[in-house]
Amino acid sequence: MSSAVAETSTSAGRVDVPVNLLDLDRQALKRLFADLGEKPFRATQVLKWVHQRRVTGFEEMTDISKALRARLAERVALRLPEVLAEQVSEDGTRKWLLRVDGGQAIETVFIPDSGRGTLCVSSQVGCALDCSFCSTAQQGFNRNLSTAEIIGQYYVAYDQLTGTGEQITNVVFMGMGEPLLNLEAVIPAVRLMTDDDTYGLSKRKVTISTSGVVTMLERMREQTDVSLAVSLHAPNNALRDELVPINRKHPLERLIPACAAYIADKPHRRITWEYVMLDGVNDQDHHAHELARLLGDIPSKVNLIPFNPFPGARYRCSPRGRILRFVRILQSHGLTATTRVTRGQDIDGACGQLVGKVQDRTRRQQRLVQRELRREGR
Repeated sequence: MSSAVAETSTSAGRVDVPVNLLDLDRQALKRLFADLGEKPFRATQVLKWVHQRRVTGFEEMTDISKALRARLAERVALRLPEVLAEQVSEDGTRKWLLRVDGGQAIETVFIPDSGRGTLCVSSQVGCALDCSFCSTAQQGFNRNLSTAEIIGQYYVAYDQLTGTGEQITNVVFMGMGEPLLNLEAVIPAVRLMTDDDTYGLSKRKVTISTSGVVTMLERMREQTDVSLAVSLHAPNNALRDELVPINRKHPLERLIPACAAYIADKPHRRITWEYVMLDGVNDQDHHAHELARLLGDIPSKVNLIPFNPFPGARYRCSPRGRILRFVRILQSHGLTATTRVTRGQDIDGACGQLVGKVQDRTRRQQRLVQRELRREGR
């Protein structure tokens, strides 16, 4: 980054707007200070002031000279997502509706558990992948989030949890959007989360979930080694084409080897395969056996997710007995298999239920209506 000043359009032409400080990870801050003729250690100072000491104004950064603080104030500014609403579930799950730039809103969820607290962050406003069992996908897509808007979710959640006795120990990119389609912003956000001078999360405690964008998975492998989760949901191409349409472009014969390659040089690491349980669709015995054969000897954990309903959904959740039988079959093949405990369902904060406030730029709603009319023969 040669300059920390962005441009934006107005009725009067183009004007300079200070870059959001939250957009800058350590590498970007070093470039900024090099641009200002300053030493790289300044990046460490600013990271600690912003992310650990929660300072939002340069005037409070007392180990930086007044002259440099003034120069910084001209180049960068700290802007946070605005909390529009908070909901707290009966099980303690918290969901925040956050306003981001452009009048859009996203949702971020915190899930407390014994000894851990998981923050589920969004990477896009809406989602363009059209997975048929996901409420977010049915809302359409507007845009990618910036690094500032992603790490801003962590910043806001941290503040909101202060004084509650709860803390963030894990982060999962399983909120709104497909993270690998916004890798340019996601990777700097991950670097900020795992930097010892910011939040210091272990890379094992940060998980990026993808529906299977193989080309970007290969790029992700070159840039980070955080944990990987894959939204699989079907053991064969025909069924996955229906449930996860991106499979038509990135079929299983490409996806599975790419996932295996991601952990090939990472001892003691495994891939989490997410598999939503849909009654009579993908939950039969032969699906479980087929899934086990598909995964083979890849170090794996299969996370079975009870389907969470949303208005207009055409699926039902598999009965509990059917889910338990599916688990036993996978375990008989030597796979680690668990059932995710549904959390936050009463506030629409469970997996697949996040909606936010999306101004759809993809004409998704019109296509959905047309598809339903064709299905009904009208």
